[in-house]
Amino acid sequence: MAEAAPRVAMLAGATGLVGSSVLEALLDTPDFGRVFAITRRPLGREHPKLANRIVQWDKVEAQLRGLSCHVAFCCLGTTLRQAGSPEEFRKIDLGYVLAFAAVAKAAQAQRFVVVSSVGADASSKNLYLRTKGEMENAVAAVGFPAVDILQPSLLLGWRRQMRPLELGAIVAAPIINPFLFGSREIYRGIPARTVAAAMIGAVRSGRKGVQRYTHSAIQALARLKAPRTPAAA
Repeated sequence: MAEAAPRVAMLAGATGLVGSSVLEALLDTPDFGRVFAITRRPLGREHPKLANRIVQWDKVEAQLRGLSCHVAFCCLGTTLRQAGSPEEFRKIDLGYVLAFAAVAKAAQAQRFVVVSSVGADASSKNLYLRTKGEMENAVAAVGFPAVDILQPSLLLGWRRQMRPLELGAIVAAPIINPFLFGSREIYRGIPARTVAAAMIGAVRSGRKGVQRYTHSAIQALARLKAPRTPAAA
């Protein structure tokens, strides 16, 4: 796609813990002048930069045909408990992510930024980590000039529905984090807003190829500031 200002972003998962923060960051930053937020239900908000596209994820490639963007941000994801079965979990965390990647590729996106998980490994016996690893490998193979894969551990932030275990983990994280150092630092809890800022930072970094980021690298990306004149994606 020919370079033009302002740049256009496409975001999937705009209602989730990380995705909602990414949306706010995209609307606030001068890096992008247009944001296509892809959701199943209306966001219920207005903004001069925002275009909300309502889709059925099983038909997303056909429903979004014709869109163009420079960068695609993917925050799609669920839990086995929320999905209800391993099949539904993989359908969302693998199938829908790859469908969105296909949409982004067709839209001529030059960069794909996605949230995965620390420990993601396609050969893992753990369903969650295996699915995330398979997703990473598949996205990397789509053919984007740049792919940024963020691998956070526990995401800190207030969800609409929180289980006691999640609440306890959020409260305990600031106490536990200092004891996770060296090779264990990657397992430190990290605020969802920091991960969101890092996704924008990944664009600002300008790095090409497939990049993976864990805790300290995510924090470094989150600190990158917008250039005075936005660079090409």
